[in-house]
Amino acid sequence: MFETKKFDFYLFLPVIFLLIFSLGMVLSVQPAIIKDHLFYILVSSFLFFLFHFFDYGILLSLSPLLYVSSLVFLILPFVFGTITRGSVRWIPIGNYTVQPSEIIKPFLCLFTAWYWGSRKYSHLYFLKLFIFFLPFFILIFLQPDLGSMLVVASIFVGTLFYSGIKPRQIILFMVIGAFLLPLFWFSLKDYQKTRAYHFLNPTSDPLGEGYNQIQAKIAVGSGRLWGLGLGKGSQSHLFFLPEKHTDFIFSSMAEEFGFLGSISLIFLYFLLFLRILKIGLGCPNRESFLLVMGIFFGICFQTMVNIGMNLGLLPITGITLPLFSYGGSSMVATMIGLGIISNVSRTNSINKIVSIKHF
Repeated sequence: MFETKKFDFYLFLPVIFLLIFSLGMVLSVQPAIIKDHLFYILVSSFLFFLFHFFDYGILLSLSPLLYVSSLVFLILPFVFGTITRGSVRWIPIGNYTVQPSEIIKPFLCLFTAWYWGSRKYSHLYFLKLFIFFLPFFILIFLQPDLGSMLVVASIFVGTLFYSGIKPRQIILFMVIGAFLLPLFWFSLKDYQKTRAYHFLNPTSDPLGEGYNQIQAKIAVGSGRLWGLGLGKGSQSHLFFLPEKHTDFIFSSMAEEFGFLGSISLIFLYFLLFLRILKIGLGCPNRESFLLVMGIFFGICFQTMVNIGMNLGLLPITGITLPLFSYGGSSMVATMIGLGIISNVSRTNSINKIVSIKHF
């Protein structure tokens, strides 16, 4: 039986409001795909409840197997995938496509939590984990999918802070990272370098590489305080704004709902992240805490980067807005992660009830 006292409505309600808001925006800017979007939401919601009730302790014990499965899954686009705009990221399944670099994110969080859960930081353990993550970085980079690679990196780095690492060791890695940054720059493809150049000066190529950033900022600014109204956004409906239902759906929303709508959306994310942090702080053991924090870092980083690039504060990386952008793989990965967090919250509540009764 569904026990409401053990279900975390404080976590679930912001998710529901974000999904409803998302439905309204996709219906407004791209009504032809609303059925697909609704299908993705329903499938993702089913997976949320599936992982809510499936014992996360079992998932943690299976994380080495899930690691191997995720790695194999990530290789499949190179074998069965189709090239879309120069990228090989998707596997066709019937009328739909699946993006493995999105789906694997919550399972990497499980593996990282399992790994650090029984270990305290040492340079050797760090090196081993980096070697474990290296194939994922390489494969995602080769697709290429810089946005997903950065999200995976945020999970790796975020959980590292809770591994027992000392402040002086963090400073050491920051110095090493600064020296390695030029290597990362030279490994980027030409179009990725060009994006970075034009992020600093988008007006230098207003009809080329700077176009997306300029149009996104125009859409956000034209919404002003109240917005132009649902279905009345000129930038999105007159096809000036690219990827208006995926990467730049925040700009579409800001144009139609204005500053107040934007603040409301950000507030929903704030409530969601605040609840996740509270669940993490209430975890009874190290593994569950690391698991919650890994998922938190991944979703939070993705949200901030997407909104940042829509506002012109960050370079465009082709990253979706969790729970809001159109995209089945992103939606599935996010809802699986949140379902696992809901599972942790449910287990925490049960443990508290048992402890009180025992007392």
